[in-house]
Amino acid sequence: MTSNSAWTWEEHKKFLKALAIRGFDETLGIWRYLVNVIVKNEEEVKLQYEKIMVVYWCRRRIRTTVEMGRRILNDALRTIVNAEKRGFASTQLQPVSNVIANFLQIMKYRGYIKDFEVHDPHRVGKITVQLLGRINDCRALTYRQDIKAASMENYKTRTLPTRQWGYVVITTPNGVLDHEEAMRQNVGGQVIGYFY
Repeated sequence: MTSNSAWTWEEHKKFLKALAIRGFDETLGIWRYLVNVIVKNEEEVKLQYEKIMVVYWCRRRIRTTVEMGRRILNDALRTIVNAEKRGFASTQLQPVSNVIANFLQIMKYRGYIKDFEVHDPHRVGKITVQLLGRINDCRALTYRQDIKAASMENYKTRTLPTRQWGYVVITTPNGVLDHEEAMRQNVGGQVIGYFY
């Protein structure tokens, strides 16, 4: 057995392939199996396994956190649409997030909601939204959609039902903006959602 601690790319690929065949569980013979496949000592194999697992769980946690935030935004927007369809004058959204507040600020600026108020933002909190009856639909994208300033008009025409009304909301380096303001500032970013 070699005791060289540097792993070559071929050894790393062999290691990942052996883990995929064997699985990510720590059964009794997994270390001996991996040592035989990789031809390294047991401590180096365990260290490599721990490194891979740390990267795997960090990536998984980041992905679920982003998806969870977008799911919270989508739930809030669907609550607004349902309240509009039932003819309510106001609705309450929980939990509070800065993205929801920024999205609502754009909706207020464009005249789709009357006003909103954030109650107790440092805890779970709630947002009270005063409705105007003007929203037909609003949704948050649950997947990541990058968009450039040049292709924003095409994306808007594909997403929104008409060219005359509705806005696509984008998070940019300059903050959360609608598509018209982003085109005016010539910045791109990630699409959060849309409303019309």
